[in-house]
Amino acid sequence: MNTRKIEILVGLFVALGVAAFAVLALKVANSGISGNGETYTLNAKFENIGSLKTRAPIKVGGVVIGRVEGISIHPREFVPVVAMSIDANYECQFSDTSSVSILTSGILGEQYLGISPVIASDSAKQTCLGNEVTSNSDSELDDLFGVESKALKDGDLITDTKSALVLEELIGQFLFNQGSE
Repeated sequence: MNTRKIEILVGLFVALGVAAFAVLALKVANSGISGNGETYTLNAKFENIGSLKTRAPIKVGGVVIGRVEGISIHPREFVPVVAMSIDANYECQFSDTSSVSILTSGILGEQYLGISPVIASDSAKQTCLGNEVTSNSDSELDDLFGVESKALKDGDLITDTKSALVLEELIGQFLFNQGSE
């Protein structure tokens, strides 16, 4: 009778350990973005996304600020559209002139998105956040270049994108060029 109780207790202990391990594995797999968990979405169109996958990291200077939320095909242009989920701390911080590139970790590593940010002007940040801008010290630069800079907010599209370099295509081009000489 005593061994039966020990076997049940050991079984419960093992089941608890397996459940704790499963919860830990799910938590690590869904770890995404550090911070308060709030995000906003930016979109970008690319010519070729290579092997970019959902949940791939989005980095600025090597620091993860978000994850790829989804990949779809534009219904009219038939090009890939990448939806990026970015930490809400960075909303209205980047200018619409920022660029996004598909980069590779190492030679044959996984692909990720790298943002080359252009920091939005103070007046663009205030406008993005919905605040009234009374004195616009940045308007001189906007007038000089004839454009009005804008800060990126939820749902905006980044237009300056650089597609993935696909190794197979590069090798094919190299072999094709060697064969024609």
